Amino acid sequence: MGVKTYDCVVVGAGPAGLTAAIYLARYRRDFIVVESGASRAEWIPTSHNHPGFPAGIRGKTLLSRMRRQAQRYGATIERGRVEDVARTDCGFTLGTTVGALNARAVILATGVLDNELPISGLEEGVAKGLIRICPICDGYEVSGQRVGVISHDAHGAAEARFLTTWSKEVTLVHVGQPDALPGEERAKLKKAGIKVVEAPIDSVTVEKRRITALCFGDQVRQFDVIYSALGVSPRVQLAIKAGAKRDDATGRLVVGDHQETSVPGLYAAGDVVRGLNQISVAQGEGAIAATDVHNGLREGRL
Repeated sequence: MGVKTYDCVVVGAGPAGLTAAIYLARYRRDFIVVESGASRAEWIPTSHNHPGFPAGIRGKTLLSRMRRQAQRYGATIERGRVEDVARTDCGFTLGTTVGALNARAVILATGVLDNELPISGLEEGVAKGLIRICPICDGYEVSGQRVGVISHDAHGAAEARFLTTWSKEVTLVHVGQPDALPGEERAKLKKAGIKVVEAPIDSVTVEKRRITALCFGDQVRQFDVIYSALGVSPRVQLAIKAGAKRDDATGRLVVGDHQETSVPGLYAAGDVVRGLNQISVAQGEGAIAATDVHNGLREGRL
């Protein structure tokens, strides 16, 4: 007996992948979701900017609801890891830890990995919402607080300036090389009233509701909240193996208006595509990708 060919395989079960699953299930497509259980959205203690939840919602709660919604319409979601995707004459073959899969289309919702500092106390701070990674998501919640931004380049300096939307007490903690923060950036930071500290971080000390100290050897700085602006690494490896193009500047996948990559039938949605890193954006892209897969199958394009 040969390997079954699905209409579609969705890789990843974060906001983009689960939205695609909801749509594909309601389109009555024969598909499967393979997910590693490592969605970045699970880190979110409470999101207050996601539409429809005025009191906020935990990342795990939102994903759990989306999963149940997809399964309500018949979606199959398997825990596993996709290790290879290859184009074939009839679609794609995928090598996974749950067995080989064939599909006429693939939607990659693989997300990104945050670049983290290996310092003591960091994970505890993230879990308590005291160390944050997305000022677009939760900058409002730090209004008027003492904010530290950990960075190693000009991107982090831009993020520090962005945070002055809500706070006038912003400090940039530059842990990179001195020349990674050029003179023009330093001038912009000074103009914005942002202090700059240049030293490696030894540890983070966390209390119940605030960060009591950020330690730099014999130096100690106190903040109410810290943002990690160390960037991300898009999970593009599977797409690259299949021959998809990525943007040289951002490292993310290049897609068309309907989320299709440069490889016909191979789609991508969510943070692996766009740098905004927003739940609502990922959901919209998952819906667009799933709809184009459905129409492509219906019209004989896929």
